[in-house]
Parts: sequence; C-alpha cells; structure tokens
Amino acid sequence: MRWLRTCFALLCLIGAASAHALTPADALALAAGDGDERIEALNRLSVDPDAKALALIQALSSDAVKVQGEQVLIVADDGSATDAVTGAVVTLSDQAEDAMVNNRLRGALEAAAALRDVFGSDVVRQREAAALLQRSAFQEPDAAALPVLEKALAGQLDEQARASLEQARAAMQLASEDEAQRLAAAQTLADMGQRALRPLLLQQLEAETSPAVKAELQAALAALDRKLAVANGLSQAFTGISLGSILLLAALGLAITYGLMGVINMAHGELIMIGAYATWLVQTLFKEAFPGLFDWYLLAALPVAFLTAALVGAAMERTVIRFLYGRPLETLLATWGISLVLMQGVRSLFGAQNVGVENPSWMSGSVTLMGSLTLPWNRIIIIAFAAAVLIGVTLLITRTRLGLFVRGVTQNRPIASCMGVNTARIDTYAFALGSGIAGMAGCALSQIGNVGPDLGQNYIVDSFMVVVLGGVGQLAGTVYAALGLGLLNKFIEGWAGAVLAKIAVLVFIIVFIQKRPQGIFAMKGREA
Repeated sequence: MRWLRTCFALLCLIGAASAHALTPADALALAAGDGDERIEALNRLSVDPDAKALALIQALSSDAVKVQGEQVLIVADDGSATDAVTGAVVTLSDQAEDAMVNNRLRGALEAAAALRDVFGSDVVRQREAAALLQRSAFQEPDAAALPVLEKALAGQLDEQARASLEQARAAMQLASEDEAQRLAAAQTLADMGQRALRPLLLQQLEAETSPAVKAELQAALAALDRKLAVANGLSQAFTGISLGSILLLAALGLAITYGLMGVINMAHGELIMIGAYATWLVQTLFKEAFPGLFDWYLLAALPVAFLTAALVGAAMERTVIRFLYGRPLETLLATWGISLVLMQGVRSLFGAQNVGVENPSWMSGSVTLMGSLTLPWNRIIIIAFAAAVLIGVTLLITRTRLGLFVRGVTQNRPIASCMGVNTARIDTYAFALGSGIAGMAGCALSQIGNVGPDLGQNYIVDSFMVVVLGGVGQLAGTVYAALGLGLLNKFIEGWAGAVLAKIAVLVFIIVFIQKRPQGIFAMKGREA
C-alpha cells in the first residue's frame, strides 16, 4: 500500500514543515496526473496544507473538481467554478472534464484525512481516524508506518483511539524485517481477540521463515481461536437472554389475563401492536413539537403505550369478555375476532406499510467486550427493562391491595364477593393491567424491529407457549420458560439454523407438556 506508506512517512514531518502552498503544478498533478503522480501530490499537500490545498482535497473527495486545459477548477453547488490555485471565478467551457477519482485515490483521500485527525484534538474524529487506520493495518500491514504511529501514541490521545492505534502498531510490526519485532507482535496480537486478525495471522504464518516466530504465530492463532469460541458462546447466550426478555415482556401480560384470569385472549398480540403504534405517535409528536427533547421521547411513550393498551383492554373486558368467563372456547373465538378488527382498524388509520421508530441516541451503538463480543445498547436496555417490569408486576400482585383482590377473585370468586370485593371491577382492573403490560412490551419491541399491523402475530403463539410451559398462573414459571426458550432457541439456531431451531423448540414443548401438563411450576394448596 504505497500511498499509505508515503502518507505516513511525510506526516512524520508534521510540526516541522510550514504550510504547503498550492501550486498550479501540484493542482494539475492531483486532478489529472497518473495514479502514482496523483498519490504523490496528495501526500505532498497533506503534510500541512494551506486553505486552498485543503479546499481542493475536500472538493476532490466530493467529486466537485473539473480540469479545463491547464486549469483545475472547483465547482460549487450552484454550478459556478473557481480556479483552485488563484480563487478567481472562471467560466466553464464544454471542454472541461471531470477529475476522476478511482478507488485507490479515494482510499488515499480517506487515509490522509484520518492521519490529520489522529493529530487533532477532536475526540470523536480521533476515534474514527484510529479505527480507519486499524482496519487498514489489519488488511495490509506496512512497517514503514510505524514511526508516525509511535509519534501519535506518544501524544495526548483518547483511550479508545490509543487502543486502536496500538492494535494497528502490532499488526504493522508483523511486516517488519526485524525478527524481534515480529515475535513481539505475535505475542501482543494473541491477547487482542479481534476476529479480523485471523486472516492476518494466517497470511503471516504462510510467509514466515523464522521457526521461533512461526511457533509464536501458531500459538497466537490457537489462543485467538479459543477466545473467539468463548466470545461466540457468550454472544449466543446474550442473544438468547435478549430473546427471552422479549418473550417475557410479551408473555407477562398474558400471564395475568390467561394465567390468573383464565381468559384465552387471542387479541393479546394486537395489544402489543397498539403499544408500538402509541410509541410511534409519541415519537412523531416529539419530532414536530419538541425536536430538542427527542432523545427523551421514549420516557413519555412508555406511560402512553401502557395507558392506551390498558384502555383498549378495559373496553374489551367490559363489552365482550365479561359475558364469557368460564367459557374458554367462546372467549378464544371472540378475542380472535377482536384481533382482526384491531388489525384492520390500524391499517385504516395508519396504512398497511410498516412505520419507522428510531432509537434515542442513548440506545444507539454498542459496547465491545473481549475484542469481538459486541452487545447492542438497545438489547441491553430492553433486558434491564424486562427485569424492571417483572419486579414491578411481582410486587403489584403480591404486595398490593389490588394484587390481593386479583388473587382472591382468581382462587374463589363467590367467597371474594361475599367478603365485599367488587369482582366485576377487579376483573376489569386485572385485564387492563395485563393489557397495559402488553402495551409496554410493544413500546420495547418498537426499538428493535419494524412496527406494522401484523406485529403482534409474531408473538402471540410464543407468548402462549411461555405461559403454558411455565405453569398457568405462575409468574416465576413464566420467567424460567421465557429465558429457557430464548436460550434453547438461539443455541440450536447457531448449530442447525433458524427453521430447525423453531421446530426443535416446538417438539420440546410438546414432549414436556405431555410428561408434565401442569408446566414447570404447578399450583399448590388452595390455588390448585
């Protein structure tokens, strides 16, 4: 990678050279020379460019440069042109030709910008530039670049940028003619755990002639493979827990309406969908009315999604379900019909196409562990949110007056009524609570996938499987079932594929229910 080597060598002179004034020869060489000539001109101008040289480099990156005879022109958005050297306004002629930017030159332009940014004080640009140089070093290491990396590492750097440059330095040391440097590089790279290092180590292993370095490279490759295997296992476990938390959110509301109340609510998925659409509406409101507070729209969307779904659920219970208690088949058919009505209503109001819900900035990005284990922030936050909702529901059912009434009505409705409990009102409150939790599940699901009228259909069957597998009426069983199915599904998926994993999980549930119909946790004592 000769252009990168030359860039590095020249940039070692930063601080010693004065601003390089743009000359007509340099401008013409950069815009219309042959490949090596253009790279050499770019390197010369990149050392410490003056304003005109910098403007020409930026215009070339934006494909806004034309060559007219011996003149190099920068073309503005309005079509006007100025001479890159003198700044004079020039009339474009029909003979003006575009300055072509091939992949090699575009890569050189990006590397030149990255090299300047590494020596700058902007932390974000430092990180981006260091990451670009790290990728370049992994793809094609060049020992000639080591002096400027040492110079950069000796200065004030952000810790993340420093780590990237240290990895780039170790990769470049593999290309050194010094055996001691190659040996040290192999030992350093073994501890990094970067997946992108594997092709580099394999390539160097084939080309290496020193037995000592070759043995160290083999040891580094074996250590890297072990770390990647561990990281892959942890990644599958995290993905399984993430899926389990989503299933838990979707099933918690159903654990109340079906597990505690005995209502087979086939419209539960549509209540999830309503919560997701409520989140989208709040997002739209914040975009238009409070753009400066957009990052906090999700905090407002949570109670809105809960209340919207709870009100729809309360209306369902008061108008239809209250007349069908104790008749599960009729309840199933009625709620299935309600689900169709809700889906069509959403299609009529918002259209059949999916709508986009954006993550707030604090839910964007990811955290990297062990070099190659990447955990998205939105998944991490959803796992924490599912745990918080679970704790809240458990405390509400076991520690509050409403929870006591719900459990009393569930266990013995006539006795609860004789004790003065308004059972009809408790039914409505309980169903609204389960529906509201479904709405919050929809709010969470909107952060990791598309929001459309069919959103709930993807989760209704899985939610019923979680509740039945965990044990009807048992919140603890719902937790175990959700996390267990999530982990089982993801580990089988990594081995056999998504379709076979889904089939295997379904077969497992059928066999388990055949052997233990009461689920993981059976009701005991008076509850049974």
